[in-house]
Amino acid sequence: MSVTTLSSPRLPPPLRSHALHRHPPMAILRHHLTLRHHRRRFASVAAAIRQDTTVWTQAPLSGVHPAAESLFHVKIDVSDSPDLAASHTRPGQYLQLRLPDAAKPSFLAIASPPSLAAARGEFEFLVKSIAGSTAELLCGLRKGDFVELSPVMGSGFDLDQISPPYEYQSVLIFATGSGISPIRSLIESGFSATKRSDVRLYYGARNLQRMAYQDRFKDWESSGVKIVPVLSQPDDRWKGERGYVQAAFARAKQIYNPLSTGAVLCGQKQMAEEVTSALVSNGVSMEKILKNF
Repeated sequence: MSVTTLSSPRLPPPLRSHALHRHPPMAILRHHLTLRHHRRRFASVAAAIRQDTTVWTQAPLSGVHPAAESLFHVKIDVSDSPDLAASHTRPGQYLQLRLPDAAKPSFLAIASPPSLAAARGEFEFLVKSIAGSTAELLCGLRKGDFVELSPVMGSGFDLDQISPPYEYQSVLIFATGSGISPIRSLIESGFSATKRSDVRLYYGARNLQRMAYQDRFKDWESSGVKIVPVLSQPDDRWKGERGYVQAAFARAKQIYNPLSTGAVLCGQKQMAEEVTSALVSNGVSMEKILKNF
């Protein structure tokens, strides 16, 4: 872990009392304001460094590959950091990632199930490349490049709230865009979907070119999860659900028993708010609506 040494900013020389005759009052005022500016700037930088108590771990990239339009699979090798790997215990957890050339860290949900970190010492992420962001720089790196990771954060999805499966036969899952990342971790971690009668994933994207993990849909359905893709701007050939996730769910109107229904949400804020409102109005308890943030 590198330690940053602060050097004092170069301050203007003090004005001596006998210089008052050479400097008019306005020049003296500007001099004092300059001194105050430098001291405040130095104090704010020092305070920021004191407040950053995060322990950062260096780790190399083991792969960066396109996942969909503007989305990338990012794999990071944490095999040399067993404590960090072991701290991923629940789907839905996340961490911070920072790069030397980035202004600030990026928060990333872990896409891989905890078992992958335990077995292979690897974290996988689904990263949306946004112009000018840390994520864009990350997606431009190559295998072997190093990044820095914070400890794993968050309590993840509290699956105890929708267990045991025979009591919560319906689990409704909602994701939009890169919000599918922690949902992948959930599905591939296993939550006894085959022991439940109704497990649905409503997954929204602009079009099929922006929908990640399509190659995993077959395996997810084999694990007991029905996939309902929802496209907001599909082409004319699309025969599936159109519009927004919350509208597709409203059209389905299939909550068999709200007392035995749980839900998991991740993605766009408006979607999460509207789906939550619809579920609660149908009698689903707020405690059974799981989110990872």
